[in-house]
Amino acid sequence: MKKEAIVLLNMGGPNNLEEVEVFLTNMFNDKNIITVKSSLLRSFIAKMITFSRVEKSQEIYKQIGGKSPIVGHTKKLVSKLQARMDESVIVDFAMRYTPPFVSEVIERLNKENIEKIYLIPLYPQFSTTTTKSSLEDFEENYHSKGGDAILVEVKHFFQNANYNKAIIERIKEMVNIDECKDFDMIFSAHGLPVKIIEAGDVYQKHIEKHVALLSKMLEDEGMKFNEVHLAYQSKVGPMEWLKPSLEDKLRDIKNRSVIIFPIAFTIDNSETDFELSIEYRELADELGFEDYRVCQCPNDSEFFVEALCEIYAKMR
Repeated sequence: MKKEAIVLLNMGGPNNLEEVEVFLTNMFNDKNIITVKSSLLRSFIAKMITFSRVEKSQEIYKQIGGKSPIVGHTKKLVSKLQARMDESVIVDFAMRYTPPFVSEVIERLNKENIEKIYLIPLYPQFSTTTTKSSLEDFEENYHSKGGDAILVEVKHFFQNANYNKAIIERIKEMVNIDECKDFDMIFSAHGLPVKIIEAGDVYQKHIEKHVALLSKMLEDEGMKFNEVHLAYQSKVGPMEWLKPSLEDKLRDIKNRSVIIFPIAFTIDNSETDFELSIEYRELADELGFEDYRVCQCPNDSEFFVEALCEIYAKMR
């Protein structure tokens, strides 16, 4: 029987403290992250960055259980999505920088009679640093192993109604409708160097459109926050990054009660469980915030599962 496969793609995260070095090395060796043309120079830069960051990063992961939560959440999402499919559809996932790598998934799929593979990067907004990188990684590995299935891909899904319902659901878990007027809502997106945007990356445009969509949905739900903001987190290095930074936003806003939603992530990871929930919370405490709440990512939300079913149906 001819089969199809849905493969969910994501950045990944260390499954244990030993994999922190693997994660950093692979990420900074990515030509879509470090955009220098020379692979030798990129490798040298990756080694230097990894050497300077590995111990600090290991300390971060120790504070959230010794590993990234991303694989565990993704396995639950895959299980729920698989349950919605018939026996002719295989659902699997692969990570960009840590196991399970695409090579493992491809090896499994090549043992099946796969006619089409539907690639769904779990990044709501398109970026060369995430979506493009993950798709290229799968495609290059798949063709190098002689795979002959048709590859079908989706590049963004931030406009999907059920996906956005998953986000609204997460926000509702953090705040009652009657409380909204007392809070500022901050959509926090992973930052990018400005030079990547200037080179034609549409990520910032997608983020801004997504915030506008969600702001309208919140209003329609009767969730009228004091103000709604967009900020960017996770800046690394001396280059100019997208602004405003989340740190500057927290310093500048007058209201001392905020709800944070990580708009660029579908699955919780160190940037949500540590950076937002621990690191920025400490800053908020220092700044005298009365209430600081961080929403979960959609993870294995039923609305997110439904959104993935819709995305798959539209790709067919």
